Amino acid sequence: MKVIIIDDEPLARSIVKEYLQPYNDIEIVAECNDGFEGMKAIQQYEPELIFLDVQMPKINGFEMLELIENPPSVIFTTAFDEFAIKAFELNATDYLLKPFSKERFDKAVQKYVNKPIHSSSQPVIDMAAQSPGQQNRIVVKDGSKIKIIPVNQIHYLEAADDYVKIITHEDSFLKKRTMNFFEQSLSAHQFVRIHRSYIVNTQFISRIDIYEKDSHIAILSTGARLPISKSGYFKLKEILGI
Repeated sequence: MKVIIIDDEPLARSIVKEYLQPYNDIEIVAECNDGFEGMKAIQQYEPELIFLDVQMPKINGFEMLELIENPPSVIFTTAFDEFAIKAFELNATDYLLKPFSKERFDKAVQKYVNKPIHSSSQPVIDMAAQSPGQQNRIVVKDGSKIKIIPVNQIHYLEAADDYVKIITHEDSFLKKRTMNFFEQSLSAHQFVRIHRSYIVNTQFISRIDIYEKDSHIAILSTGARLPISKSGYFKLKEILGI
């Protein structure tokens, strides 16, 4: 079984390596010290299991998993907060709260081995994305590059089939998420779902015009014109205090 260790702390990686030594059927195919290296190694080696730290420089463990199609099973190794631990308990294979003992480590590995079907980490990522620490930026793949977008730079989001198009002053980027996900995870005081297909950053609204009978349109400072549904108009009025 192929395993990858992803942690920015060399000591933490060495402890996992030491604890894995008795497992003759496990091969450590790569060690990575950040999410960028981890993503490349997962694409290259296609491991069955990864040991993943959450808090890392550049991009964190959750953001790295978001960028991978069909991520492997994950055992988190973390000193993360209580909110995330509750999320891990939902659907992660297991989590190891640093510092962890050999006995606790072995229990996590056996939990993985004994699972007939290894579960997706997606519910963990979804819940973690709604924590305060995850709401200030969005990480996307831009070709072979990774782009980190501060949410304050987002003008609006637009539904695009199975993706959401994120429009900024710089360009537009695609993220394989749903509009409902962003509606739940972005700040409701700043981002408003004004239409089935649009979520707008209220900071960029310059005016709201009547478009047709009982319908309105948002004019952004960038010149973009976005339709507003009846329910979206009521939400906007409430948020903007008009």
